Amino acid sequence: MTGVVVGADGSACGLQAVAVAAREALLRHCPLRVVHGFLWPYFPVSLSPSAVGPPEGGLRNEARRIVGEALEHARKAAPGVEATGEVVTGSADAVLVEESRGADLAVVGDRGLGGFGGLLLGSTGVQLSAHAGCPVLVVRGRPEPDGPVLLGVDGSPASAPAVDFAFAEAELRGVPLVALHAWTGPVSGGPGDMLPLAFDADLVAAEEERLMAEALAGARADRPGVAVEERLLRTRTRPALIEASREAQLLVVGARGRGGFTGLLLGAVSQAVLHHAECPVAVVHKR
Repeated sequence: MTGVVVGADGSACGLQAVAVAAREALLRHCPLRVVHGFLWPYFPVSLSPSAVGPPEGGLRNEARRIVGEALEHARKAAPGVEATGEVVTGSADAVLVEESRGADLAVVGDRGLGGFGGLLLGSTGVQLSAHAGCPVLVVRGRPEPDGPVLLGVDGSPASAPAVDFAFAEAELRGVPLVALHAWTGPVSGGPGDMLPLAFDADLVAAEEERLMAEALAGARADRPGVAVEERLLRTRTRPALIEASREAQLLVVGARGRGGFTGLLLGAVSQAVLHHAECPVAVVHKR
């Protein structure tokens, strides 16, 4: 594993992501790798300085400047961090996805230079969250520095890595874990399930409580020092997590859990919190 990898594009949002990534690397006692996806070699344009322009001009020098500025920003944000940088040929999406395959954590801003003003999450953040080979941290919102780690629990096998990751993050940061599980009624367990039009709410609540306890049991046993607050709410998951994120320093979700369609790499809940959460969001895939 290479440690923490972060994309740099020269934007204010990108530099914020670099600073967060540097602090994450320092926290984990691992190196930071800053990469800039450089597409221009694929096009018939000059990458060198113009004959009539300054020697520091040109597209290639601009890409190097972006990486150099990002490295300087990282070292200021986390003095002592071991940071290296590289300009890599390819689109930002493809470069970061490839880099993530050997990383412990990939970090990206919610919107960079290529983002449209009306979009809540840039395309790079969406693509990386959907395809990364490691957990992805999307830097967004205004995290509560002393807040807990918030975990969205749905009880599905696909969400088990997210549970383990959230417990590890809470232990690493020395903060409590808030495990939130929301329900509105019986949930389909697979194709063809016939769900009742009427149901006993108390029985369903008891089953959801059992589901939550089972989902947390293994990680709880592995990390007994983590204080856990369980929140079992009868409401919709997406608004419940977004509301709870106002008091958290990090929200952790699985990429796709109960109720997700097989062909989708990101479920509705993970997509919603990536666009609307009030704190950074970590998306963890099943490996």
